[in-house]
Amino acid sequence: MDNRNPSDGTPGTRNPWRRLLALPNESRAKTVIVAFLVSAICAALVSGATVMLRPIQAANRAAEEQARIAALVRGIPGMAGLLEQSGGTLSTVVIDLASGRAADAVPPAALETALADPGNWTVLEPEQDIAGLGQRPDFVQIYLLRDEVGRVSLALLPLSGQGYGGRIDAILALEADLNTVAGIAVTRHSETPGLGGRIDEAAWQAGFAGTALRDPAGAVRFRVASGPAAGDYEVDGITGATRTGRGVTRMVRFWLGPEGYGPLLDAMARGEF
Repeated sequence: MDNRNPSDGTPGTRNPWRRLLALPNESRAKTVIVAFLVSAICAALVSGATVMLRPIQAANRAAEEQARIAALVRGIPGMAGLLEQSGGTLSTVVIDLASGRAADAVPPAALETALADPGNWTVLEPEQDIAGLGQRPDFVQIYLLRDEVGRVSLALLPLSGQGYGGRIDAILALEADLNTVAGIAVTRHSETPGLGGRIDEAAWQAGFAGTALRDPAGAVRFRVASGPAAGDYEVDGITGATRTGRGVTRMVRFWLGPEGYGPLLDAMARGEF
């Protein structure tokens, strides 16, 4: 049987790839098909590389997170020495604030995505909102330092609240008794330079170490004094920055209360965490 192309007499073929290559380079169909095939091959290669590299990327992210946590701890006045003395291991965990337990369904890598959902935020009633937040996230990432036998020796708790000039963000470090301040680091603020802005000075932050937070009955007693500290629950105020000090007081009290880390601290005190 003669398998020639009846239009030009050349040998025909049933191979679609050869038929495609036989088309003129100016052919629109050939251009579209080749472009599609190249895109599909590139997409497959990229997808394959992503799958193969994912474990390496996850390991790198974990290492970067661990280094960031260690740097954060060492940035808190007095924490570098404590970290070296403990010989423990820093870890990070996402907490469900309502239950005070680990949010197993929200790993640290997924926290940002979870908090992009408005449904994962709780609107605060005015009587609850002493920190001036309006709403607070349902999930928060905290950092724990554990000793060789797994006991928590240091808990790092992110805080946020409203100061005089705007939002204040900080990390509060608690000792193993969960009632004594090991240190604090103010990580962001908009307070007045030279006045409330002094809350980011290491000398002022160092005054938090050793301050008690709750009285024996469990009531949060911490406060920034209007002047020099006068008791176990107070830290020195900053001259001319009464409203900033009040904002820090309310921020700490809110986050140690029932709408903040209260359930977590209670669970840890019972040895359930």
